[in-house]
Amino acid sequence: MARSAKSTFRCAECGWTTLKWVGRCGECQAWGTVEEVGPAVSGGLVAAKVSSPARPITEIDVEAAHAAPTGLEELDRVLGGGLVPGGVLLLAGEPGVGKSTLLLEVAALCADSGPVLYVTGEESTGQVRLRAERLGALSSKLFLAAETSVAALAGHVDEIAPKLLIVDSVQTMSSPDVPGVPGGVTQVREVAGSLIRLAKARGIATVLVGHVTKDGSIAGPRLLEHLVDVVLQFEGDRHSRLRMLRAVKNRYGPTDEVGCFELTDSGIIGLPDPSGLFLTRRNEPVPGTCVTVTLEGRRPLIAEVQALVAPTALPQPRRATSGLDSARVAMVMAVLERRAGLRIGSSDVYASTVGGVRLGEPSIDLALALALAGSHTDLALPRGFIAIGEVGLAGDVRAVSGVQRRLSEAQRLGFTKAIVPHNSDEPVDGIEAIGVEDLGEALRLALPAKQRR
Repeated sequence: MARSAKSTFRCAECGWTTLKWVGRCGECQAWGTVEEVGPAVSGGLVAAKVSSPARPITEIDVEAAHAAPTGLEELDRVLGGGLVPGGVLLLAGEPGVGKSTLLLEVAALCADSGPVLYVTGEESTGQVRLRAERLGALSSKLFLAAETSVAALAGHVDEIAPKLLIVDSVQTMSSPDVPGVPGGVTQVREVAGSLIRLAKARGIATVLVGHVTKDGSIAGPRLLEHLVDVVLQFEGDRHSRLRMLRAVKNRYGPTDEVGCFELTDSGIIGLPDPSGLFLTRRNEPVPGTCVTVTLEGRRPLIAEVQALVAPTALPQPRRATSGLDSARVAMVMAVLERRAGLRIGSSDVYASTVGGVRLGEPSIDLALALALAGSHTDLALPRGFIAIGEVGLAGDVRAVSGVQRRLSEAQRLGFTKAIVPHNSDEPVDGIEAIGVEDLGEALRLALPAKQRR
């Protein structure tokens, strides 16, 4: 007897398949995402008619695949030159971070060279028009449509033939071909697949706006990130004007570039030189502050770390951080107390950055340690001083990447002296770099009159 076809099961998050149902995906380890998709198809492969004949690679026309600049230099920097015709971009970010504002400005700039279709599923066209007036992003070639059906969206594309399509957002769109509510796994997968096929067939640069979950990851199936060509993450604190655009995936350019923007009442502005936002201008040095240079992708940024160590009468001292990893701060405090003899464990400790920037790179450890030590001893670091290096648990100062690039940026902004790891033998004209092996040596150089309490 012929065996009956068995059902297969697929993970809705990553697409992993199995022949039996399991509660937990064997690939992405997600719970409750494995669903039945029907019997497995077996048998010989039948050849079908090709859509276009294969040609030698030397005869392929590459002119149509060149990126077209958007008009926003910071966005073009992250994309690797601009938007590629037929490319599909997924822009994700928290609510209120400025995704729609950014894309509306991009749409108005791109409308100067051809029609642009902006499809909104979350707002009315009147609301989008009001925002466009406030931003000064009005153009006769920028078309607005409020739709939640991907079939109706395809009708607008047939009528307008845009060079750029923006869908805000993919979670609000639905397809009549599959069941499920908008935003569900099945609907998001089908809508994204339909839009990608439409973009590739018509050669339309397409931007999809995606929601994020509470932990900051992109909502919907993980398969969505694999289908698109570019994944961008728009980050920023709603209490700060600074916004950063990072490339998580990019088939057409680098993935280590970062774009910096400033969100204002009149729109969003690119910041080609954002280092000044992360520094405090003061006449005299203040204890508890230290400047460092962090690398955001390939871009060096000057940032200031501030610390306040204050005595307390509470049995359990307070610990508060802003813009810094609390676990990293606790580790540096423990190294200072154990390896440098600074008794700060019984004091309140507050550590933060300037300008709302988030610093998670290990190269800021040395600057954080010097800021904590300066606040504890009430001694200020010299003017024009920076510190770069990772601090180990043994109190050693470890090497970090891109020291020469960091020092060049510090020299450009007027800094004259730097403490770096001892094996960073990359001199830069105009700035004195002193190599140190451990934290104690760094404290003696930066705070020569250090008093241990």
